[in-house]
Amino acid sequence: MELNWSLKEIYEGFESNEFTTDLETLDRIIKDINVWVDFLPRDKEHQVENLENYIKKFTIFNDLRDKLSMFINLKLSVNTQDKIGLKYSDILEHKLTGIVESNTKIERYISSIKDIDECINQSVYLKEHEYILKEIIKTSSYLLSEKEENIIASMRNTGSNAWIKLKDNLISNLMVEIQEDNEVRKLPLTVVLNMAYDKDENIRKMAYEAEINSYKKIEEGVCASLNGIKGEVLTVCRLKNFKSPLEESLLKSRMNEKTLEVMLEAMKESFPIFRKYLKRKAEILGHKNGLPFYDLYAPVCECNMEYTYDEAVKFVEKNFRTFSDKLGDYVLKAVNNNWIDVMPKEGKVGGAFCENLQFIGESRFLLNFGGSFSDVVTLAHELGHGFHGECLKNETTMNSYYPMPIAETASTFCETIIKRAALKNADKKQALAILEAEISDCTQVIVDIYSRFIFESKFFEKREESALSVDEIKELMINAQKESYGDGLDRDYLHPYMWTWKPHYYDPEYNYYNFPYAFGLLFARGLYEKYKNDKENFVDEYEKLLSITGKNNLEDITKTMGIDITKKEFWKSSLKTIEDDIELFIELSKK
Repeated sequence: MELNWSLKEIYEGFESNEFTTDLETLDRIIKDINVWVDFLPRDKEHQVENLENYIKKFTIFNDLRDKLSMFINLKLSVNTQDKIGLKYSDILEHKLTGIVESNTKIERYISSIKDIDECINQSVYLKEHEYILKEIIKTSSYLLSEKEENIIASMRNTGSNAWIKLKDNLISNLMVEIQEDNEVRKLPLTVVLNMAYDKDENIRKMAYEAEINSYKKIEEGVCASLNGIKGEVLTVCRLKNFKSPLEESLLKSRMNEKTLEVMLEAMKESFPIFRKYLKRKAEILGHKNGLPFYDLYAPVCECNMEYTYDEAVKFVEKNFRTFSDKLGDYVLKAVNNNWIDVMPKEGKVGGAFCENLQFIGESRFLLNFGGSFSDVVTLAHELGHGFHGECLKNETTMNSYYPMPIAETASTFCETIIKRAALKNADKKQALAILEAEISDCTQVIVDIYSRFIFESKFFEKREESALSVDEIKELMINAQKESYGDGLDRDYLHPYMWTWKPHYYDPEYNYYNFPYAFGLLFARGLYEKYKNDKENFVDEYEKLLSITGKNNLEDITKTMGIDITKKEFWKSSLKTIEDDIELFIELSKK
């Protein structure tokens, strides 16, 4: 089974004629759009034609931009030291600034059309893109002048984009010194992070301490990156008259503030039951003062829950088929076509992700597979993202860009499928391990995500005044963990460096990339309850839901499934399913 992904379906390589030709074609497309925008007829008779041309021209541009940028980013994600890739990343960033002024001009033009509904109703093509056009009008009040938008885009190349590259370089090349058998070994951070799932407590603790110690070598550089990026975000928000980065994130998330507020309230109210779980896990592992951070992912019982990659694939495929053959077939499609890069290696970024390649109707998946049940769940999670893309394959490019919170729904739903299916066929020890792994994941998405939300909010608050030192950032992280985890964690063993390797803090375009995970988990939990009650009709309704996620706001998308996400009751009902799992886990753990 191939363990490295194939990218030749995009380009054979940086040296290929197609890649260099497409870079030149991008220049021509940008020039064509710039000329078209400058000579756009402004009379009412041309409004429908102008709107149609906007969608057509920018669809061509978006497809080629995505093709080039995704190829470059995918190449760099498995080798952050790829000098040719880094060079082309800079080249592409520079080229893309050439369309910023025209993009601002055309969006201002669209927002100036007084009766947009009249135009939309005259064209089936425009009707198909109604939400996108109205979203442009909604967000136009935050646009700066064409020149100002262009300056910001240009400055980002030597600002936040450069900081991101520095941080990625530092993290991906960080070697952690591990003491084993009187010998010091240097291992990539991704390998050491996987040791958190080891069955040996000594290895888990040693890996945690070595990891914490290793960050001292890069903490100043990563600190500067975070300060630089968040400082830029605050500056741009002020220029655009956003009240805060959170307001901008909610706008991009197509989510209203009330929905976020009631979800966070419900999450906070559920903390006592999560702390009860953490303290019970601590007892099982022999701890008296709460769970130390290094044991958050520790297995709670001795059972065979280790998997080869081949076993993991078969496990996921089999259990996906309990939902639908289409979902099971998708696993084979991804594996057999070499869409997945599987193993940790030096120079490879940490974590896992899915990149949906709408322009060719495929996806690519990056894993750092370590063989634990959690890694199997991660495989299912990322394939869920890919299946979401599969359901959007017949949508136009502009209708395939879905917001952050809904992005985590299909992935989390797929996690739930395999965990529930696995529980049915497990013996007592395996059932306890699977149930605990699910609760552990939920704890991350509810409790830890809440701590990340607090941390980011406090960081922005402090960054308004000045840049933060390493010690100040560490203190913010520790305080956020204390507030969320309470007495569930041992306060002598928290993690002051959780801001270093998490990529979510370092994207200036997507701040607060934390609450979307909670949304995805809880919405997926709610959907799964509906699935259990109506399996016959649910699958088609679910696929239809995923297919419309790029052309509506969250409140209206979720209403198609009969769910009102502006009510706290929905979030509490989803959290109740996790509470039930925790009570069952505690009961089973005492038998």
